[in-house]
Amino acid sequence: MNSVVDWLRTSTPGLLVLCGIAIAVLLVVIIKVKLEPFIALLIVGLGLALAAGLPVNEIVGTAIKSNESLLETGFGGILGHIAVIIGLGTVLGAILEKSGGAQALTAKLLGVFGERGAPIAMGLLGLIFGIPVFFDIGIFVLAPLVYVAARQGGKSLVLYALPMLAGLSMTHAFLPPHPGPVALGGLLEVNLGWLILFGFICGIPGFVAAGLVWGNWIGKRIIVDVPEDFINDGDDTTAEGGGAGTVATKRPVITTPPSVGTIGAIIAVPLVLILGATFGSILLDPGNLLEVLTFFGTPAVALLIAVLIAFYVLGIRRGSTVQELSKLTGESLRPVGMLLLVVGAGAFFGKVISATGIGTALADTMAAAGLPIIVLAYIISCALRVAQGSATVAIVTTGGIVGPLVAAQDYSAPAVALIAMSIAAGSIIASHVNDGGFWIISKFFNLTVKQTLQTWTVLETILSVVSFAVAGILFAIIA
Repeated sequence: MNSVVDWLRTSTPGLLVLCGIAIAVLLVVIIKVKLEPFIALLIVGLGLALAAGLPVNEIVGTAIKSNESLLETGFGGILGHIAVIIGLGTVLGAILEKSGGAQALTAKLLGVFGERGAPIAMGLLGLIFGIPVFFDIGIFVLAPLVYVAARQGGKSLVLYALPMLAGLSMTHAFLPPHPGPVALGGLLEVNLGWLILFGFICGIPGFVAAGLVWGNWIGKRIIVDVPEDFINDGDDTTAEGGGAGTVATKRPVITTPPSVGTIGAIIAVPLVLILGATFGSILLDPGNLLEVLTFFGTPAVALLIAVLIAFYVLGIRRGSTVQELSKLTGESLRPVGMLLLVVGAGAFFGKVISATGIGTALADTMAAAGLPIIVLAYIISCALRVAQGSATVAIVTTGGIVGPLVAAQDYSAPAVALIAMSIAAGSIIASHVNDGGFWIISKFFNLTVKQTLQTWTVLETILSVVSFAVAGILFAIIA
């Protein structure tokens, strides 16, 4: 018995077996037992640490001191990096939505592209509005506007919905301040400016292929009418969501929506500041200018500036009180807590994998097999996504597994960012019935399960594969 335990804890094959068992148990308790991912990641991480023979004081510390334990450093390291960014990003999205920014963008885009170009307008709407707004919130806000475009165009709802969904999905998977890319920045220790740059470079081709090309082709072949309960005057619209009751959405009636230029400028502020700091660190010598760019380009500071601008321009200047803005902030932040716990638990799981030496064992195995790290990262992320449905869980778990491998190599920051893009691409592949977003889309856009598989599932797969292909080609050039 002791020889088996020693083999599991000390040999490369044994460590790989332990890692495989841990991931399998994690998937079973999430998928079959339906345990909350935060609890599942915590239990499996602790179990793996004990099974690998790590000392208890290394895992959880002592009764007197625990701040250097794997549990606290795993949680604290990643949450210190992402909590402020995700919180501020959530607030920024809320104030943009409340002000009527989505309606303003829709009207402008439809005016520019006209009736024939309405699907492209819907895609750009999802792409632009998806930067500061979480995926599911984006669907709730933009779905009524897609209904309007489909009813005016007189064609299948699929033709207008898929481009918008591709835009939302692309930004959610590849761009900060969304939780997956932000978590990858912390797990792989790569600057968010590189993630923003390569997020656009890798994600845009995927968006075009999945949202515009595929959306246009399948939208002419699967005919779906606008839901009957849609009311064109801006009243509430309700749809069932994922077997968990009903989800209500309201298309806000804004008499004087903000200008498109104002909305675009506010969204651009944090992106420009973060990219300025990133490229300033490359192009400028140390000095006052670089320090200024670094301070204002720190993601938390950049987003805080954007939030303050939005509070004034879209709130106070338009008649809102500080109390109303505070209430909006509190309401928008309520769903963030569980998300942060899942990400923190995933980072702890990765910390355990690193401490046990499993990362080194994986690196040795990968080197022997000749499998490039960017391919390994994509495959692991794809497998986790298909198995358990959550893109965030797939990202943080894969980041934890791959992080030690990346740290062991002397990759440049752009190369690490491309590895992050491969993980992000894998995390969205083949959305199906175990993904809550699958059911939201099915109900909101009047699709049967078969039609959702034919449209949305294929869209996500194309977006994943094309974006990964771009990342892989660039990695082969850069690395």
